[in-house]
Amino acid sequence: MEFKKIIEEKSDKSWEIFIPNLSIDCVIFGFHDTVLKVLVVKMKGNNLWALPGGYILKTENIKEAANRILQQRTGVQNIYLQQFRVFSDLNRSEGFFEEFENTIWNKQRFLSIGFYALVDFSIVNLVVDDLSDACEWKAIDELPELMMDHKSIFDKALITLRKQLNYKPIGFNLLPEKFTMPEIQKLYEIILGKKLNRGNFFRKMLRYDILIKLDESRKGGAHKAPDLYKFDVEKYQMALKDGLKEGW
Repeated sequence: MEFKKIIEEKSDKSWEIFIPNLSIDCVIFGFHDTVLKVLVVKMKGNNLWALPGGYILKTENIKEAANRILQQRTGVQNIYLQQFRVFSDLNRSEGFFEEFENTIWNKQRFLSIGFYALVDFSIVNLVVDDLSDACEWKAIDELPELMMDHKSIFDKALITLRKQLNYKPIGFNLLPEKFTMPEIQKLYEIILGKKLNRGNFFRKMLRYDILIKLDESRKGGAHKAPDLYKFDVEKYQMALKDGLKEGW
């Protein structure tokens, strides 16, 4: 069934079950093969892509709605979520739905609550719903054209991630349980948008005493196998309370 027909058929029920004029858009980050990626969906019968999003049931709070939307897209529960901004510009969505009647639910003015989410890339099971043709991970520097104001939402999420790098468990939620020092440095470099001195980064991370060096190394490379680490969760959480006071 074509996109327009599906939207029209869902409209009446949406008026019944969802809170009017309020929506959620999620920027879902994952880290894989030293690349920071974001989850996007390709709208049905359209060349535009979108951030995963949805509406808030009258029977749930905002955080519950965000978790439900994410689980429907990824199959994962208990995802790390952080609300970061409300997007309220006039006519955010009218252009995309200009061919629809004004009474259609999706054409109303919506204030969107932005969340960023950090997920373990390896356990995500991507789901394509009846409004989309694809659901894919894209590197943050190779994003396709996004619908409405979703590029702005993504940009603000990345800026927030950068600002909160020293205060939120970002590394813990994006890296696998065991990782190398070059992998965590690469993650920081991508988020910060700049190269970091390897020796200085190594010393700073060890100074915080938040990493546990394992008696294991990453096999399979052409060079010397790098040591593996994992987070000391208790010490990491304690350090984040005061912030990792570094000017990376």
